[in-house]
Amino acid sequence: MRKISTLFLMISLLGFTGCLTEKPDSAKEKTVKLAERDLADIKEEGIVRVVTNYNSTNYFVYKGTPMGYQLELLQEFANYMGLKLDVTVNNDLTTNFKNLQTGKIDIIASNLAATLERDNGVAFSEPHSYSRQVLIQQRYAPDNGEAHQREYNKLIRNQLNLAGKTVYVQKESAYATRLRNLAQEIGDSINIVEIADYEVEQLIGLVAQGEIKYTVCDENLARVNLNYYPNLDVETAISFPQKLSWAVRKNSPDLLNVINNWLISFKKTKQYSNIYQKYYLNKRSIHLVDEGFHSIKGGQVSDYDDMIREESEKFNWDWRLIASLIYQESRFLPKVESWAGAKGLMQLMPSTAGRFGVTNPEEPRQNIRGGIELLQWLDERLKNRITDPRERIKFVLASYNVGLGHVLDAMNLAEKYGEDPYKWEDNVAYYLLHKSEPKYYNDPVVKYGYCRGEEPFHYVTEILERYDHYKNVME
Repeated sequence: MRKISTLFLMISLLGFTGCLTEKPDSAKEKTVKLAERDLADIKEEGIVRVVTNYNSTNYFVYKGTPMGYQLELLQEFANYMGLKLDVTVNNDLTTNFKNLQTGKIDIIASNLAATLERDNGVAFSEPHSYSRQVLIQQRYAPDNGEAHQREYNKLIRNQLNLAGKTVYVQKESAYATRLRNLAQEIGDSINIVEIADYEVEQLIGLVAQGEIKYTVCDENLARVNLNYYPNLDVETAISFPQKLSWAVRKNSPDLLNVINNWLISFKKTKQYSNIYQKYYLNKRSIHLVDEGFHSIKGGQVSDYDDMIREESEKFNWDWRLIASLIYQESRFLPKVESWAGAKGLMQLMPSTAGRFGVTNPEEPRQNIRGGIELLQWLDERLKNRITDPRERIKFVLASYNVGLGHVLDAMNLAEKYGEDPYKWEDNVAYYLLHKSEPKYYNDPVVKYGYCRGEEPFHYVTEILERYDHYKNVME
């Protein structure tokens, strides 16, 4: 977790504190012209672009698997709509609202309090959950020893006692709005410091460490964080329960309508209840963040991260792509063997292992090196045909799974039927997927015969989707 230096705090205090009872500067600016993009445009592209925030409940990676309350809701919505989900992560609300307005994203999927005062072209969805805002304060210092030796702090229980206090919150958040309103209600000043690019949980951590005294958070997330920071107190409410919603552009009424109808129905299901309990109420899930294989704290995908980085660097491959492939092949289990005899982290067949000098495929470093050498070999074979490396990697991954011959057959079929043989989606991917049909595997342009194409088709999609998630949260 990043720390705020003393100098930074002084600058922040000079720049942002005071009794902020009027709207922030961003609310005074002229309304940005909204992008013209609604449900029909999204369906035509086949992709819904969303942003969420990176924290221990909404979006993270655990043992190589992308997880999170918002991510699971988004996946359910995308599946319902038959759309591909394009997820980005940004904890800066100002940037997120700007990107929503300009059409870079279609949905801000986080715990946004649905307020009436925003006049920046934003419309809020039906609530996906409810929570009140609470004050986060330190009960005792984190290193005060055993319980009987601790010195407990005097806690604020009456909102009137916030007068003159300094509270740090995320910039442009509903917490800042609520504190401004509270200052009016108690008839006194509250020094509000709005921090850009700091997510709520980072500020909670700073309170726990004693670097700042107060912040504000939704109660459901606050109680999750008590499991990480038992020295905190979250019992003082500063608001009534509020609706927590997604945000879309005001001029996207069709998108808003379909989200609302879906949320109303989905929240009645057992599936929604399970998702909510998993991230906010399940003690076992809450403690996942304490383990090293969590992107929030430990930052590891597997026990082999350093090894994957080192071997990937030798061949100029992105280690996160290799990690995603290894997860697909073996779930990071070095001694696993497939029914066909493929072994190890990257599931090398005996002939492949021999070709690339892998004498012990169960030895992780040997196996990783051999697998990357195979990827490199495939990439070299396809480089002259497919010059765009972002497009070529799809062909390379498919070849790694099913063999280069079947991929070349699918390229020949695409060309024969008037499609682009150098483009994957809806072109070569289609013919590989259908290469189990006699019409295609008996075609004269096919040299390698029958292929169960469903597996490589999904193999490419799943590895690249997971790779995108890894890029969101890991360097």
